[in-house]
Amino acid sequence: MIQAFVEALQSWQPEWVWLLLLIAAFSSLLLMLRLFGAWGVTLYMCVVLIAANLHVLKAVKFSLMENPVALGTVLFATTFLSTDILNEYYGPKYARRAVLLGFTGFILFTGMMLLALGFQPLSESYADTDWSWAIDYHNHLTAIFTPIPSILLAGLIAYMVSQLLDIWVYQRIREKTQGRFRWLRNNASTWISAFVDNTIFSLLAWYILAANKLTMDVIWQTYIIGTYFLRIGVALLDTPILYLAKYCLPAEDKALKPNSPSS
Repeated sequence: MIQAFVEALQSWQPEWVWLLLLIAAFSSLLLMLRLFGAWGVTLYMCVVLIAANLHVLKAVKFSLMENPVALGTVLFATTFLSTDILNEYYGPKYARRAVLLGFTGFILFTGMMLLALGFQPLSESYADTDWSWAIDYHNHLTAIFTPIPSILLAGLIAYMVSQLLDIWVYQRIREKTQGRFRWLRNNASTWISAFVDNTIFSLLAWYILAANKLTMDVIWQTYIIGTYFLRIGVALLDTPILYLAKYCLPAEDKALKPNSPSS
């Protein structure tokens, strides 16, 4: 049934699957906020950070773009929305804590997977037995997680720099506008930090740390600019979600004052 579902999605235009993923991400984020408050948003960030770094291993050819685009854009872009929600309704202290917990969660997950790969796989003598599936799955896991170390370092550096920058820019705009123009601080902070994230990650992952370096033209067109416009689109679409989040806050959190000195 799962395979049939995946095959059905593959028959759609990539843009429609992209939109479905975006709706699922927004809905999940708001649901986590409603059920668990700030901790729910933090958990969402941890899970999505891991998923986004797996998505980036898959390239997709969208009909409106000349070159294929690495996935991960939608999910990772929603982590900036997550920190904006925390910053807006709980304060920058909560947003920074979520960033650090996401950072830690990603390291723990990667470490556990690398240790799992460290176990010696079953020998080929089991290839024709009931354990043949284990050999195949070991190879699948190796294919997915072997490139992780270089991508891990690039992802973590880009993540920390861009997320903390996003929180800082969001707060500065909030202060300068005296709390007005929520849409402005949401979009401006995301556009700036997303470009920084794309640039740092792409240069580290696909050139500086890469065993097989990509050309700068490919890095610029496919990974920096190619996904950046998608992230601008996500930022524009997620602006109503930032406003809607106010109505998804748990009842006990609605009285919080994020601009208080303790924040």
